Amino acid sequence: MDNRQKVTIKDVAREAGCGIATASRVLNKSGPASPEVRARVETAAQDLGFSFSALGRALQGGRSMTIGCLVPSLANPVFAEAVQGVQETLAGTGYQLLIASSNYDGEADNEAIATLAAKEVDGLIVTMVAPERSAALKQARQRGLPVSLMFHDPIDGFLTAHVDNFEAAREVARRFADLGHRQTAFLALRFSTSDRSRNRYAGFHAGCRARGMPDPALIELGEAEANTPELLAAILAAHQGLTAIFASNDFLAIAVQKAARLMGKSVPRDLSVVGFDGIEIGRLLDVPLATIETAPDAMGRQAAQTLLDMMQGNPGVQRPPLPFDFRAGATLAPPRTKSRDDDQVRPRPPSVHSLKTDLKQG
Repeated sequence: MDNRQKVTIKDVAREAGCGIATASRVLNKSGPASPEVRARVETAAQDLGFSFSALGRALQGGRSMTIGCLVPSLANPVFAEAVQGVQETLAGTGYQLLIASSNYDGEADNEAIATLAAKEVDGLIVTMVAPERSAALKQARQRGLPVSLMFHDPIDGFLTAHVDNFEAAREVARRFADLGHRQTAFLALRFSTSDRSRNRYAGFHAGCRARGMPDPALIELGEAEANTPELLAAILAAHQGLTAIFASNDFLAIAVQKAARLMGKSVPRDLSVVGFDGIEIGRLLDVPLATIETAPDAMGRQAAQTLLDMMQGNPGVQRPPLPFDFRAGATLAPPRTKSRDDDQVRPRPPSVHSLKTDLKQG
């Protein structure tokens, strides 16, 4: 018989010379303890052969020991890194993660939440279209299911791990203004269903006004335009005079660079581009992307720790936003003053009409 299976948290506490609650906080990483006490508890658990999964069974008896995690997409490295951060925090707690994705669809969000709740998960970590309007999430919370959000700005009634999207976007406006840009635009996908995108536009708009710049154009894209450089080029060609574009995420910013080439423009000589998220591939481009750099893995770790705290009965507290950095890259430069010979040196950008005609013929 494996005697380790008979070791309890009470045995660990007795060996360490502390209370059961203190031992559980240390081993479950769910509360404070002095370095000395932490060392005694961890040593006692190791000497006695007490596993963290055994702790989970002792603390959470009768529960499923699973946590549901819903994100819009695992193809987007931002959300994949956040899920990795969640897993890092849950490692050693005895909890297993059940992952679902919704492809940015509100109905799929509700279906995923309902499915995870039906599997009797002990808590939820979610990024979704509109958590404050989700009927399935409301029902789950009415059943007493703890919920921790990721990426969302603070919403009444929810705790969230997030960056300050408004302030980060104001920083982009400042960078544009300091270089002399005035004709700018915000490029967005799923603008109506993403609180992150809307708050970034609001911050960018406020930042432009504070710097005495004209209001930025808001360019909303559908999936086809975002994924087809030729269509995106046609849309951008309709906005004459732009010298700088702030894209709501890095993938859109990368797409803008391809569309600019199709228009006969050079980044950043003719058009500056800034993204948001700081995905690693942006560093590897021929022209490295300027972007707001965040830490999705840290966001996942914070969301998971918040959920663990709630499941231990600790009062939930909204934590401050996580930090962001501006990564300069090489896609941001002062606006170019057009010379008299430009039209002879460079090909004239195609008009919207000619681009659409080419697409139809192609």
